[in-house]
Amino acid sequence: MKVFVDTAYLIAILNPDDELAGAAAIAHEQLAGAQLVTTEEVLTEFLNAMADADVWVRVRAYEMVLKILSSPKMEVIVQSHDSFLKGLDLYGRRCDLGDSLTDCISMNTMRGLEIRQILTGDRHFRQEGFTILL
Repeated sequence: MKVFVDTAYLIAILNPDDELAGAAAIAHEQLAGAQLVTTEEVLTEFLNAMADADVWVRVRAYEMVLKILSSPKMEVIVQSHDSFLKGLDLYGRRCDLGDSLTDCISMNTMRGLEIRQILTGDRHFRQEGFTILL
């Protein structure tokens, strides 16, 4: 089974005070055998979200991304101009829904890889027919 990893999950794993931290910890245990998939865009969004955090949080976020990039349990889809353009197209068609460009790229990636489940609490994915796990 493949499960997509969203920025919200990464933030919740890193920050024990995050509102999704408890659900993320449970999901982390329950999905120990699953193949996890994310994109470089999600990792960029995650690090950007940590930009204003304390130094030690930024260091932990950096180390977490390095661990993700080297993990055999995590497939990281490389950014491309094509994925950007397809995400931008979806973004343009969804301007009324509030989806971020990263979310649009993630949705396209999930559809392309036939992934239905996502580690997030973001309702935008539910609106698109995906199963959110947080």
